[in-house]
Amino acid sequence: MPREFYMKKYAYIGCLGFIAVITTEFGVIGILPQIAEYYKISIDKAGYLLSAFALVIALTGPFMTLLASGIDRKKIMLASIAIFLITGLVSSFSPPFWVLMLIRILPAFLQPVYIATALSVAVSNANDDEKNEFMSIVFSGVAVAMVTTVPFATWISSLWSWEYSFMIQTVISLIALVVIYFMLPSMPVKKKRSYGTQIKILTQPAFILSTAANFFMITAWFSTYSYFSDYLNKAKGMNESMISYMLFVFGIIGVLSTWIAGKMLNKNVTGTMAFFLSGTLIVPVLLYFSNDNLLSIIAVVGLWGFMYSPSFLNASAYMISSAPDSLEFANSLATSFGNLGVTLGTTLGGWMIITRGVEYNPWISFVFGALAFLMMIFRHFYEKRENLKLD
Repeated sequence: MPREFYMKKYAYIGCLGFIAVITTEFGVIGILPQIAEYYKISIDKAGYLLSAFALVIALTGPFMTLLASGIDRKKIMLASIAIFLITGLVSSFSPPFWVLMLIRILPAFLQPVYIATALSVAVSNANDDEKNEFMSIVFSGVAVAMVTTVPFATWISSLWSWEYSFMIQTVISLIALVVIYFMLPSMPVKKKRSYGTQIKILTQPAFILSTAANFFMITAWFSTYSYFSDYLNKAKGMNESMISYMLFVFGIIGVLSTWIAGKMLNKNVTGTMAFFLSGTLIVPVLLYFSNDNLLSIIAVVGLWGFMYSPSFLNASAYMISSAPDSLEFANSLATSFGNLGVTLGTTLGGWMIITRGVEYNPWISFVFGALAFLMMIFRHFYEKRENLKLD
């Protein structure tokens, strides 16, 4: 086996688990109408299965990561994926809706813990100039899931019933669990950092500004991305078949851009963050001027997928760069505030659709993208001032 693969083995294992995690979190999106019909509830109530998941992550992620920081990393990853497996299995039996809601929320408590631990394990054998590339391998699980397992689970459910989507999620979690068990060695924490040492980063202005930049960036993207299909249908006149092709283009390009972002982050974290963040300003303008020209829309969607897909990776790397000694806790905060951004972006996007129309959603992206850039500028000048004090 090539040495390069051996060095990245832990990152690929983390990526596989990430695919299982994302398939469970977002796999429900495509089957919400079927769930609403089955339980005789409104679509917005069925949507709680997604929003409640994100809210639990946002509110509990950092605390759960702190509590788990002294436990063997292999055991943490196994426990996390096992909960996802149980969730998929129980959900596939179409339990009462309150049970479905409860069983959906449970893995959300450990999702940030899994992500933070998988990233920590991935970089455990990496040199400093390789860490961001290894992190990008783990995060590529998001793009891979959005192109493969998530649409596949939705397609299977359209052939039979929504329960089959959860069966697919269960199988993927089982595969990840087996791989982690047999291929990842025991990884006890040799030196546990005190809670106080880790929480200290919350008082650092550079970290606070980085967190705000992450929050605004994710809000910017999800104000439109959450309504991707609705936007292309109503604002650009695409039918369902064409939209499915657009999703495929979006996802395939996203896998490539996540890999490229990992290479770029090894050279310049701030520059990479700024480059991909610029998409929140460029894409809305191009969407506006593309009108209903098919080739123009395809090109813009491709650019959209390229600029959006590494956003969670870039946010984590940017936040860690301001707190390099608290990788796991910083990553859990990146996950939590990212999910807060998902919640706010989705909420604002829904409000815009009701009040003005979905064609105006990209301008929310523009506004919050500008706010994210402002936070980056503030951090730059703060760090510049601190460096001058040291000199």
